[in-house]
Amino acid sequence: MELIVDDLTGPEIMDLIREHLKSMFESSPPESVHALDLTGLKQPEITFWSAWEHGQLMGCGALKELDGSHGEIKSMRTAAIHLRKGVARSLLAHIIEEAKRRGYSRLSLETGSMAAFDPAKRLYASFGFKECAPFSNYELDPNSLFMTLEL
Repeated sequence: MELIVDDLTGPEIMDLIREHLKSMFESSPPESVHALDLTGLKQPEITFWSAWEHGQLMGCGALKELDGSHGEIKSMRTAAIHLRKGVARSLLAHIIEEAKRRGYSRLSLETGSMAAFDPAKRLYASFGFKECAPFSNYELDPNSLFMTLEL
């Protein structure tokens, strides 16, 4: 699997982001969806990676710089045909290493609190992420779960 910094212009990644947003709106009330669209992901404080194997898009993930010591994981998504192949685990490990390389002391994320998000919550917990209070501009929301990892 090859991870590349992606400019979000390829049709495969655009389709995966659309799939990701559709899924988020199907799983959460609109006011609780914090997933970014293509425009939001193209902001300068966000680095976006895609995972490829044999020319096939497997998944994606992003790192948003909140400040010089704190990053946020955004847009973690595995293509449906590549679920349970270690794609998310590889992307998450890469993002954590990049956050350390940048000198962040903390890496946080927001995910859904509902059962549909249990696989994601288990993945993050397996890397040492712990539940935390809302961070950055987030507010308490019964449909959101906030997690953080001290680096």
